[in-house]
Amino acid sequence: MVTKELPGARWHEMLAAVGCRVEVCADTVVLSVAEIRAAMGTRCDGAIGQLTEPWGEELFSALRAAGGRAYSNYAVGFDNIDLKAAARHGIPVGNTPGVLTDTAAEMAVALTFAAARRTGESERFLRAGRFEGWLPTLFLGELLRQQTVGVIGAGRIGDAYARIMVEGHKMNLIYYDLYRNEALEHYVAAYSAFLQTHGQPPVTCRRAERVEDLLREADVVSLHTVLDDSTRHLINAERLALMKDNALVVNTSRGPVIDEAALVAHCRTHPNFRAGLDVFEKEPELAPGLADLENVVIVPHIASASKWTREGMATLAACNVAGTLLKQPAWNRPDVMPFLGSNPPQASPSILNATELGIPLYKDIQKE
Repeated sequence: MVTKELPGARWHEMLAAVGCRVEVCADTVVLSVAEIRAAMGTRCDGAIGQLTEPWGEELFSALRAAGGRAYSNYAVGFDNIDLKAAARHGIPVGNTPGVLTDTAAEMAVALTFAAARRTGESERFLRAGRFEGWLPTLFLGELLRQQTVGVIGAGRIGDAYARIMVEGHKMNLIYYDLYRNEALEHYVAAYSAFLQTHGQPPVTCRRAERVEDLLREADVVSLHTVLDDSTRHLINAERLALMKDNALVVNTSRGPVIDEAALVAHCRTHPNFRAGLDVFEKEPELAPGLADLENVVIVPHIASASKWTREGMATLAACNVAGTLLKQPAWNRPDVMPFLGSNPPQASPSILNATELGIPLYKDIQKE
């Protein structure tokens, strides 16, 4: 059972190849728990769900009661999943990492420059017939070259975004993460040395000790963190007040990382402050007043929306379910590209609770 139609055909073919009859919910609205339970019925061997659905005790219990042995989220994030509940019912849970990185990073870059150069405002101005000719002061934005970019969450997507901004726009980097990203630091150092050999100013990279330190210093802040109790409303009124009056915040991670009401209030009182948002706190609803702000660029959760990425996600989700049903090991490696090739490994690409459920890892099987 698949709760939304997925792009491409390969995912469907892969499930059919292992003997699955695939039933897809055609409704485009977010399904309720009751509707998902009804769709699973009394016989459901596996399910592919969406990040908009709360997969917890009730759904995993129903899936198990229907004979379910596999679930995959059609997303890399899994804050919508109660992994403990899944483990209690013996349901392996998959996700789809590794194919969203560049696409999501590119969207963060797009939002950064759309907000900095005020493209949304100026397009609305033009379409409304208000453009009467070039003016020296018309829609002045911010030049980001050689400014400072702050990245909160230096995992795959945050790392990719940081490299684009440093290499492409010669920005200095400050990042905050629970763990040091040595590879990123070495990359920036090597690139800085390269610039200097060509007579250009160096660039710098350092890890901030505290989020507050990053917010005070950065001209652009891009959020790439997971959503949990420690990051919910990470960006609130107090932390927004620490940022520069003409700073810019971008969010392509999860909506609740930002206190949306606080952001609306801050943008109203700081007209030179800008934001670029792909996700929202109570999605699909927007905080009152957010859609009316000219200094905010908003898009409808499309950071991973390239054809290649979304089809790749569908393939990984299908491989998770098919591999689990066939009792194959968990791949659980950073590089999942082999699953997009013509001869995918005999494994499930990414099983989040493999250790808890005693599912062997592919690398261990190979050693044997």
